Amino acid sequence: MNPIIHLFLAGFFSVVPMIVYLLIIWWMDRYEREPFWLVSLNFIWGATGAIIFGIIGSIIMGLGVSEFIYQFANDSDAGTLNGLAGAVVVAPVVEEMTKGIFLLMMAFSRHYDGPVDGAVYGGAVGLGFGMTENFLYFLSFPQDYVGLFMLIIIRTLFSAVLHCCTQAVFGAAIGYAKFKGLFAKLTIIPLGLAIAMFMHFMWNLTVSFNSTALIGFAFMIMSVIIIFTVFQFAVHNEGKIILRELTEEVNSTGYIPKEHLVHLPFTSKRYKKGWLPGNINQKDYVRSAVRLAIRKNQAKNLKSRSHSAYLREIDLLRNRIYTILYQNQQRTS
Repeated sequence: MNPIIHLFLAGFFSVVPMIVYLLIIWWMDRYEREPFWLVSLNFIWGATGAIIFGIIGSIIMGLGVSEFIYQFANDSDAGTLNGLAGAVVVAPVVEEMTKGIFLLMMAFSRHYDGPVDGAVYGGAVGLGFGMTENFLYFLSFPQDYVGLFMLIIIRTLFSAVLHCCTQAVFGAAIGYAKFKGLFAKLTIIPLGLAIAMFMHFMWNLTVSFNSTALIGFAFMIMSVIIIFTVFQFAVHNEGKIILRELTEEVNSTGYIPKEHLVHLPFTSKRYKKGWLPGNINQKDYVRSAVRLAIRKNQAKNLKSRSHSAYLREIDLLRNRIYTILYQNQQRTS
């Protein structure tokens, strides 16, 4: 295999599919899309920091597991068991933790608004991790082109998607727990991490043996279907929240005209032309109104010190909407 062509194929097929997946996930968050630079930052963490810490953590944990195996297994079996343990025990535990560290830090950001955002950020981390891991696997494959392309297909459609799905689950759990009480945080977040580790464990275990590989592929397909369905349900629920909160806003402050409820909560209508005067910044108005709805819903579920900060932001968003709709019109009239 020509080394230059090999390098090109490894780079192209590790980077391009993950970027496409990333854009699709970002696009699917249709009601309140996250800043793409922030989604990319999570992707970069997965591709760099999570990989580096994952390698270090795997070495440290692997030494302990290896020592345990050699204490109880025969020398002839120890090598095989050690390799299997690295895939089905060490990798799921270490990699899901190193990928998830950044999500836990991200949870302090105001952009991290709930399970939908968490799934997007987590999916981005997993895709970044999968990109770098795929590149290393593709680059280390020294055999024929047919074998390389088979590896590319399997790792692009399954292994990298696994990393995306596991962290999407963990990120969604963090996002859901963020606006709940302490008990929920202490139970839901560890549960999300445990599910991520279990998914990783099941995939690595089943594909480690030819006799169970088909079970692994079926498991991954079912996992993707379930996660996609739950994600769509969460996105739909986010749309219902926006409609409910803006309807309440129309009836309480009157800053948002009632006729705007036909457009603001719906992604297919909010950026159409004609329902706002030409002198109004439509993108700014839509963004502020949607953000107001999200913040109002979050403030209802908060009982922590940050509650007052969210109330202040709600007042600022109301003032901004008033300025956009009415003060700008007064200046131009």
